[in-house]
Amino acid sequence: MTVGALPSPELHNSSVGHFRLVLGHVGISHNVLQHPYRGEGTAESPFLVEFLPEDPYNPMEFPQWKKWTITFVLAMASLAVAFASTAYSSGIEDIMKSFDVSSEVAIIGLSLFVLGLAVGPVFWAPLSEEYGRQYLFITTMTAHVAFNAGAAASRSIETLIILRFFAAVFGAAPYTNSNAVLADIFPASQRGLAMTFFGAAPFLGPALGPIAGGFLGAAGGWRWIQGLMAIFTGVCLLVCGLLVPETYAPVLLRWRAAKLSNMTGKVYMSSVDASQKRHSVGQTLKRALLRPWVLLFREPIVLLMTLYLSVIYGTLYLFFAAFPIVYQLQRGWSVGVSGLAFIGTAVGMSFSILYVAVYDNRRYARIVVAKGGAAPPEARLPAAIVGSVFVTVGLFWFAWTNGLGVHWIVSIIASGFFAAGMVLVFLLAANTIIRSLFGAAFPLFTTQMYENLGIHWASSVPAFLALACLPFPVLFYKYGESIRSKCKYAAEAAAVLAQIRAAHQVIPERTDAEAGRRSVSSRN
Repeated sequence: MTVGALPSPELHNSSVGHFRLVLGHVGISHNVLQHPYRGEGTAESPFLVEFLPEDPYNPMEFPQWKKWTITFVLAMASLAVAFASTAYSSGIEDIMKSFDVSSEVAIIGLSLFVLGLAVGPVFWAPLSEEYGRQYLFITTMTAHVAFNAGAAASRSIETLIILRFFAAVFGAAPYTNSNAVLADIFPASQRGLAMTFFGAAPFLGPALGPIAGGFLGAAGGWRWIQGLMAIFTGVCLLVCGLLVPETYAPVLLRWRAAKLSNMTGKVYMSSVDASQKRHSVGQTLKRALLRPWVLLFREPIVLLMTLYLSVIYGTLYLFFAAFPIVYQLQRGWSVGVSGLAFIGTAVGMSFSILYVAVYDNRRYARIVVAKGGAAPPEARLPAAIVGSVFVTVGLFWFAWTNGLGVHWIVSIIASGFFAAGMVLVFLLAANTIIRSLFGAAFPLFTTQMYENLGIHWASSVPAFLALACLPFPVLFYKYGESIRSKCKYAAEAAAVLAQIRAAHQVIPERTDAEAGRRSVSSRN
C-alpha cells in the first residue's frame, strides 16, 4: 500500500489509458465516487479525499515502464536546457564579429543564462506546489522555446543577451523541478537509481553543448546554434506534453476533491490540505526567496559547503570561456575541433555517474538499512572526499599541461579528472542560487585573467581555491554530526525527522496485517 492510500477492502480501479491520465487528472470512477471517505461532507467536517488502494491516478502506482519513461523524457528536457547554457560559447567569436563587440560583452550572454537558471527556481518551485508540475512545465518550457527562437533572430547584442536571460529563467523550471517529479513517482527505496540517471543530464548537457555547437557554429554561424537550441527544446516540449502527466499528489487530490464537491453537492477536501495549513502564493514565494539566505548566513555548514561547491561550479563555466583561449588561440584549432576538447569533460562525468549508479548508491542503501531507514548526511561524503581530490589534482594538472610544449591529450585528460571529481562532490546539496551566481560571474573575468596571468597561472587560480577548500569534506565527515547539532535549523530538522520516523515505525506491522486480511478475503 502506498503512502496516502486508504486501508479499504474495495479495490482495483481499472487501469486508464495514457492520454486520459495526461489530460484527465481527477479520475472520477465509480469506486472513487462511492468510497466511504472520512468526514461528514459538511463545511465543518468535509469528506477527506485520499488516493484509493491501487489507484491508477496515484503517481506512486504508475507502472515501472511509465515511471522510467517519464524519467527519461524529463532527463532529456533538462539536458536540452543545460545544452543551451553552453552551446552559446561556441559562437562567441562569430557574435563578436556580427555585432562588433568585445569578447567580454559577448560572454555576458553565457553568464546571464547561468544567472537566469538561478533566478527561475525561486518562482517555479513554489508555484509548482500550488498549480502542479504539468501546467507549469508546459507554460515555462513554451516560453523557453520562444525565447531561444527569438534569440536566433536577434539584431543587436542587447536583444540577444536579454532573450538569453529570459530563456534561462523559464528554462529553469524543467531544469530544477524535474527532481520533484521523481520524488512524486518513486518511493525512497527506488529513487536513488532514478536520481542518478536523471542527474547525468545537468552534467552532460554543458559538456555536449560546445561539442555540437562548435561544428554547427563553424558551418552556419551563431544563429544556427541558437536555432538548434530552439529545435532541441521544442522537441522536448512536444514529447513531454504528450508523455508526462501531472504527478504532484496534493494538487491531484485537491482537483479530485473539487470535482467530487461539484458532482455531489457535498463538501470534499484533500486530506493533505486538511492536515496542513495552506499558504498563499505570495507567502510561499516570500519563503522561497528568504530561506536560502537565512540558511546561508545562519548555518555555518551550509555556508562552507555552498562556497566550496560554488567555486567548483564556477570553474566549470570558466572552462567554457577558457577552452577557446587554450585550444583556439594557443594551439590554432578551429571552432569545431576545439569543441571536441570537452569530450574529456564528458567522459570524466560519465565515469563518475556510472560509479555512483553501480557502487555508491548500493553502499548508501546498505547504510540506510543498517541505520534503520535513515542514513546520516555524512554517509554521502566518502565519494565527495575522493571527488575533492580529483577536482584539485585535475585543475593543477590542467593548469600546467595546457601549453604548446605538452601534447594536447594530457590537458584534456586532466579536465576529465576535474569533471569526474565535480560529479562526486555534487552528490552533496548546495544553495543553487549562490552556486549559479558563481557560475555566472566566473566567465566574465576569464578573458582578462588569462590575458594578464597567462594560461598556466590563470588556470591555477581555481585550483588554489579548490585546494583551500579540500579539507571541508573531510572535516564534515569527521565532525559533521557535532557541527549540525550546533546549527539551529539542522537540529530542528533532525528532531522533526526523528518524530516522523517514530510515528511510522508501526507501518510495516500494519501493512502485514492488511496483507493478511486481503489474502483471507481473496480466498473467501
